[in-house]
Amino acid sequence: MNRYSASWWTKQHKNEPFFAAHHTRRQQQCIQENHVAPEQTSSHNHSLELSAAATSQNTLPMLHAFVIMLLLVTSVSPVLSHPIASELSHPNANQTFRPGVALHKLRRIRAQLKKINKPAVKTIKSPDGDLIDCVLSHQQPAFDHPELKGQRPLDPPERPKGHTNGEMVTESFQLWSDAGEACPEGTVPIRRTREQDFLRASSIARFGRKPRGVRRDSSATGHEHAVLFVNGDQYYGAKASINVWTPSVTDQYEFSLSQIWVIAGSFGNDLNTIEAGWQVSPELYGDNYPRFFTYWTTDAYQATGCYNLLCSGFIQTNNRIAIGAAITPRSVYNGRQFDIGLMVWKDPKHGHWWLEFGSGLLVGYWPAFLFSHLRSHASMVQFGGEIVNSRSRGYHTGTQMGSGHFAEEGFRKAAYFRNLQVVDWDNNLLPLSNIHQLADHSNCYDIMEGRNNVWGTYFYYGGPGRNVRCP
Repeated sequence: MNRYSASWWTKQHKNEPFFAAHHTRRQQQCIQENHVAPEQTSSHNHSLELSAAATSQNTLPMLHAFVIMLLLVTSVSPVLSHPIASELSHPNANQTFRPGVALHKLRRIRAQLKKINKPAVKTIKSPDGDLIDCVLSHQQPAFDHPELKGQRPLDPPERPKGHTNGEMVTESFQLWSDAGEACPEGTVPIRRTREQDFLRASSIARFGRKPRGVRRDSSATGHEHAVLFVNGDQYYGAKASINVWTPSVTDQYEFSLSQIWVIAGSFGNDLNTIEAGWQVSPELYGDNYPRFFTYWTTDAYQATGCYNLLCSGFIQTNNRIAIGAAITPRSVYNGRQFDIGLMVWKDPKHGHWWLEFGSGLLVGYWPAFLFSHLRSHASMVQFGGEIVNSRSRGYHTGTQMGSGHFAEEGFRKAAYFRNLQVVDWDNNLLPLSNIHQLADHSNCYDIMEGRNNVWGTYFYYGGPGRNVRCP
């Protein structure tokens, strides 16, 4: 069976979204021109990519084992300088190695790992090197929260009116499930966090969290956006199909993401957000694959919230989707296009915020008690891309957003969001109104909105980062 499971193909008018989207019925699909190279060539290149990634990852445990051995040997010796050990204690500085400090760091990391990683009834090895643990659903990290201890996941909620489930997606859409293995019923797949994940992080205390001070409406922290948003009303959810690419991220401490934001509160310390989409983050995941992710905060990214299942919060209910795992396939410039459908909405009965992936796959929910403002409703919904520009080389980053190409290039070349909708107070899916655009560095990343009968409200967005107009 064709792993890409294409639901529609472009035959003509390749730059027009109306024709490109013809016959769409499902949230997850590929699009192919007649002249695209055969599947065998794509699969061969994909295997080479995975093989290279695996070789790169295999060096990390060897290096880490050597460092641990070095620590044990030198722990009784006087302070000395060693470049590898120095990197362990502080990866960004060439400084004197202190065995006691490094060992304390390792103990902190292992304590965190014990808290994050739960006992598995089964473990699946992904082609990209990830380990996916099948954890009993009532033992997942969310139930460490004092208000959730002893509870179990809730039953599925009522979907918004106007939502069409279509055919339930059964094909593979994440690398870990490519081999045909799955987690048993009653468990949830969780990407295992390992020591090297913490060692890559800029801070153990902030591992799995966005930097403090991040604001949607400002790039002062180095975060840059190309987004479309609506405000001025009460919102109870959002839905869109998001084109998946593999943008280049040129610095370990930068990322590139495409997501939906559901927002409430001011952009001060009371900011509440629910976020879902895909991201490339070498710091968090150790590679450059686009990965399905979630995030939440109730205090503007200060002390609450985290990515994926790296803290108590989001409750997963699905045994087929691993949050934080790599998405497959990905879009190809001037070739196949692939997008994922995401919907976030507030359950009218219990008030929790649910997440759906693809056509009808419920991922789980954020309990209402996690939030302050979002306990009631959202005041803004935002769709689009975000990157981090660290200027680590003294000039604007070359980290790409979306496909790495500007919006003007259009279909099969620029990344897109399509079929944008919001959920109202009566649980109805509605088209967007009062639409605004923001590209805070339009010479680096831009956005272009459109509308038609098939894609509804849509937009192209993204860019290459550093170029002659973006120094």
